[in-house]
Amino acid sequence: MEEYYFLFVLGALWTIFAVVQDMKTREVANWLNFSLIAGALVYRGFYSLIYSDWNFFVLGVLGFAVFFVLAQAFYYGRVFAGGDAKLLMGYGVLLPYRNYIDLLLIGGGFVILLFLIGALWSLAYSVLIVKRNWGKFRKELLGKLRRAKWIFVFYSILLLFLIMLLGRVGGVFWALFGILYLMFIYVNSLEKCMIKKVNAKDLREGDWLENDVKIGRYVIRKSVHGLSLREIERLRKAKKIVLIKDGIPFTPAFLISLGIMVCAYLTLGFSFLEFF
Repeated sequence: MEEYYFLFVLGALWTIFAVVQDMKTREVANWLNFSLIAGALVYRGFYSLIYSDWNFFVLGVLGFAVFFVLAQAFYYGRVFAGGDAKLLMGYGVLLPYRNYIDLLLIGGGFVILLFLIGALWSLAYSVLIVKRNWGKFRKELLGKLRRAKWIFVFYSILLLFLIMLLGRVGGVFWALFGILYLMFIYVNSLEKCMIKKVNAKDLREGDWLENDVKIGRYVIRKSVHGLSLREIERLRKAKKIVLIKDGIPFTPAFLISLGIMVCAYLTLGFSFLEFF
């Protein structure tokens, strides 16, 4: 177990730096993520060399490879921003694998934990966004609820028959549908509050455009990769004001998830981690 203590400390320190940077600037620098990956791999390499346990190094490399694939899927699916995706790759090297099966059990368990914590964190943080943009949020929410009233009427009639046929099961189904649909409306209304006008001089690499921007014959298209430095320079020269979509800082979810995993590892060992 002791061989992972350094990795846990390394991961915690680097994630704290990432959280501070993310909360201040809404981005995590590449040097921070890449140094975490490199530092963790170098440590695994030295440990394997000293103790002739090359499985320890190989598992770290394979963990990075598996999480690299996951990070790419989350990035191109617009689940994660670039900094979050690269931080996830670093966690692929940090996690305490004993064998190849643990790559799936512990790796998969950590990703599930990360998304659960991330959902709770995002919900809590969204309250601050709503508070700052209450007028706009209220207008969007009420408008969407008015447009959705006939959907609720239709499903109410449909599920009335289900309740008559299935009893409480139909009622539970209706309650779950109502909660999920209200959450969908809430998130959709929240997204409108996260769109803001930004002067081109204040843009940062990786900012997400809400709409394509035309500069003469040249069109800067919104992309999953965000704005490049070259595109930002074009916008600055044209003195454009553009709409960008801000995001919720996700790095705190990494730090909380790491803390939970480390506590479980130190107190209960692998027997708990395998069923995270």
